[in-house]
Amino acid sequence: MTPAIGPDLAHATDEQLRAALEEAELPSLMPALAYLTGDLALVGRDLRPQAGGPSVVLAAQGGMSTAQQALARQRALAALIAFRDGGSVPALPPTRLADQRALMTFMTGDVDDRYLPMLAFELGLPADADAPDWTKAAIAPGRDFRVAVIGAGMSGVAVAHRLLQAGVDFVVFERNADVGGVWLENTYPGVRLDTSNFCYSYSFLQRDDWPHQYSRGPEIRDYFQGASKQLGLREHIRFGTTVRAARFDERDGEWLVTAEADGRSGTGRFNAVISATGQLNQPSIPDIPGGADFGGASFHSARWDHAADLRGKRVAVVGSGASAYQVVPSIAAEVGELRVFLRNPPWTVPTPNYHASLNPGLAWLFRAVPYYHRWFRFYQFWTSVEGRRDFAAVDQDWHEPGSVSAKNQALRETLTRHLTAEYEGHPDLQRVMIPRHPPYGKRMLRDNGVWAAALKQPNVTVVSDRIERIRPAGIVTADGTEHPLDVIVYCTGFRAWQFLGGIEVTGVGGADLHQRWGQDPAAYLGITVPGFPNFFCLYGPNTNLVVNGSTVMFTECAVHYVLECLKTLLRLGDQAMDLRPEVLDSYQAVIDKANALMAWGVEGVDNWYKSPTGRVSQNWPLATVEYWELTRAPDPGHYRFTAAGGAGGGRPAGGGQRAGAW
Repeated sequence: MTPAIGPDLAHATDEQLRAALEEAELPSLMPALAYLTGDLALVGRDLRPQAGGPSVVLAAQGGMSTAQQALARQRALAALIAFRDGGSVPALPPTRLADQRALMTFMTGDVDDRYLPMLAFELGLPADADAPDWTKAAIAPGRDFRVAVIGAGMSGVAVAHRLLQAGVDFVVFERNADVGGVWLENTYPGVRLDTSNFCYSYSFLQRDDWPHQYSRGPEIRDYFQGASKQLGLREHIRFGTTVRAARFDERDGEWLVTAEADGRSGTGRFNAVISATGQLNQPSIPDIPGGADFGGASFHSARWDHAADLRGKRVAVVGSGASAYQVVPSIAAEVGELRVFLRNPPWTVPTPNYHASLNPGLAWLFRAVPYYHRWFRFYQFWTSVEGRRDFAAVDQDWHEPGSVSAKNQALRETLTRHLTAEYEGHPDLQRVMIPRHPPYGKRMLRDNGVWAAALKQPNVTVVSDRIERIRPAGIVTADGTEHPLDVIVYCTGFRAWQFLGGIEVTGVGGADLHQRWGQDPAAYLGITVPGFPNFFCLYGPNTNLVVNGSTVMFTECAVHYVLECLKTLLRLGDQAMDLRPEVLDSYQAVIDKANALMAWGVEGVDNWYKSPTGRVSQNWPLATVEYWELTRAPDPGHYRFTAAGGAGGGRPAGGGQRAGAW
């Protein structure tokens, strides 16, 4: 056990430092110390982990040998003691490209220099390097320019922060009573991240005091709500206000946004609209015959009924995706009987520390050693950037059922052994809990054993037969069995492909965005759509990530692109920018072709990544660095720039009915 350590490095003894280093994550500590002290011997090649090839499960200490670990701790201890005794004065950041490369490649291995700008951005050093390099006052002084942002979840907070930094007038419309998006709406038992929270946080607002590596829902909700306060955004947010429509006024080149609050409706004028409504906010409940006739309580996991008392009740959980995977272990002990209805179970990745608190020595080092938590965050990010992508890529010459390549098959065999061992002594579960789809065909889930332990409880039954219908007293499956129930919980996901659901969006010539999309939403970089000038989406079509990177990082890339578009508009004057249709067509052809060559895109695999037509409308299939590069700035040739007619921006910003409300 690590001895109790004081609140800062200056008061730690040599022995306390030595003990804390036993719990350090060395692959990220060594470059952190090298950056802090300027001593590049801390990232010498004799300490660099041996490249072991791509792996779904990260090797302990990055694959460093026992001898390397001992040497690294020895050098780290000497560096920390010298830093402490020298007054804890950080060295100047390295400016030579070779030195920057040495720090990063210690963790990444040798990579193309093409990656270095993206990696530096994600590292967050220097701090907030991606902040806008312009302000409205500097490039368009005196001009009225107002932006409407729809949603105050992860994406809405990020873009609001950048708009505030750029001095652009904006209003955020949020239907809920507070910030948080899905983390405010999803309050079901057991809700938590399955991505490291060090990655699921903003590059410009990193924390060194996370209690877990995979945080619980309330901790993530508090992070985003705290961000809205710390960044000074709340005065710009209209809580309890639901946007109903956005219509482009071609004469004035403005958007008319209609919203409701407290039973009243109002319309305001804006020069641009940014949708930050996300992908996972419209619960999907399957259309099962008789569903409305059920006599007990029934609800979706994303709309959890906390008034429903589950103690001693007969409860059904329908589904086996991410929410069911968390709900079932959380309620199994309190219910009387639990029936889990699943058709195709998930693949799971062994993650023993999924629910664990951070080791105290590691947690202290994050707080005490400047920049360490940033380098740790960077390492977590990098290990998910490209290293896992090969396992999901399709080999078109591979024809084994249940896999899409030799690597995918090897992964399937490894994960099958893991699952078989978890259900040892339960042949009934071994038979039904091995997925039929290839790994990465659906979302992979983190496994610390609690799911399997719950399913093996005597009061829990796994039902793999298809649900035929629902009756007032319970569920009837295709084999004719009636399962008596008091409560049905639908863990059945979201209508992810229905972007901007419930909002009427009308563009040039009266075009309806939902009619334009039909069941196949598409946007250039997930951001812009032809015929809808100055309308931008965040976490839009084909920007969800499965094997390569961080959703927060992708959102920050999209925010950067949107801010660059606004800068372009302000520099050009009173104009609108509208994506050329051929640009989207060409882009979408590339994305669709690439998605068809990933495990989640193959024919016969059913998942939430696909729209009802079978096309993958949610996922990004290319390398992460491709998106980074494409979002650095808009290509003017991709857009038509038109001057607004009529009043042309002379109308007071925010004009229209009930303008004073927003």
